[in-house]
Amino acid sequence: MPVEVICIDHIFIPVRDLAAAEAFYDKVMPVLGFRKGPVSDKVSPRTRYDNRHLTYWIVLRGDAETSAEPGAEAGAPSHLCFRVVDQEAVDRACRELRTAGIDATEPQTYTQYSPDYYATFFSDPDGLLLEVINFNARRRRRMFDWDAETG
Repeated sequence: MPVEVICIDHIFIPVRDLAAAEAFYDKVMPVLGFRKGPVSDKVSPRTRYDNRHLTYWIVLRGDAETSAEPGAEAGAPSHLCFRVVDQEAVDRACRELRTAGIDATEPQTYTQYSPDYYATFFSDPDGLLLEVINFNARRRRRMFDWDAETG
């Protein structure tokens, strides 16, 4: 029997300009229910955002740290998706992101992924694609009936 992962514990996002990335994420993360957390170590410049459901933290880190960690560049994320409870929450996130000056796409349904896949997209200053998606039927099935879900 495999060990079941209960959540993503933390994500490190390498950025070229920590100040620019921090200014961007300072607008985005409160809209998505994150709060800025204290940086517990003094190893390198970084910024941390905490969320009680999704992750322990998401950390932005500068290039100096990226090159210091083995495999960090090869394993850097290219897309980060945040799940919200429903389509109305996607719409609200989009409105609030736009109010904060973030160029989020108009929310819409992407039936090529699933009949009720509803999302908005935007990018951070380094080009990392960010997405806010509804908690659609496919993901609900996977969460609540894990053993029956096959793909």
